[in-house]
Formats: sequence, structure tokens, C-alpha cells
Amino acid sequence: MKIWPSGWSWSPGQYEYEQMIVGIYATLGVFLLWASRQPEAHLSLIWFTVWSSVVHGLIMAVQAVIDPAERGHLFGDVPALILVAIVLGFLTSRQQVGLSTHSGAA
Repeated sequence: MKIWPSGWSWSPGQYEYEQMIVGIYATLGVFLLWASRQPEAHLSLIWFTVWSSVVHGLIMAVQAVIDPAERGHLFGDVPALILVAIVLGFLTSRQQVGLSTHSGAA
């Protein structure tokens, strides 16, 4: 947020908001790392992250289009959120296909 404010933080800057967002995403990141050890047991957390990232990114995109002062987000956190959703969704889908293939052979 400090390196590229127009792409990562909303105007006017609010320290309390920034702390909250960093705290939420840091906590989610720790739990996703934990879930990565056994993803099949944590599918609801992973799919929550996928879909909440899509929704968050779409809402931010609309807001950035409406408010010209926030257009930098279309090149910063909006694509980052959508990328996270795509990567996690792809990896999780592959994991689920692998699980169904293995369980079908048993």
C-alpha cells in the first residue's frame, strides 16, 4: 500500500482500514497455507477464498470504474484478486479430479 497507493489503497488513506485489510488477508493466508497440507480436508475454506476473491474483485472493479480517482485499482488489487481466484480454483479443481480418480479406483 505504501509502494503503490493508487493500485492498492483507497483514497483518502485510512490507517485503520489498511490495518484491518492486512490483518484479514494475513490471517486468511496463514489458514490457506495450513490447508495446503491437506487440501481435500479444507475445500470449503479454499472455495470461500476463490469466490470471495471474485466478488471482492468485481465490486472493486465497478467502484473503480465509477470513481475516476480509484482507476489505479483496475491495474492493482482487482487483477490480483481475480488471479488468486483463478489459480486457487484451477489447483483445487485439479486436486478434486485427482481425488475422484483415486477414490473411483479403490
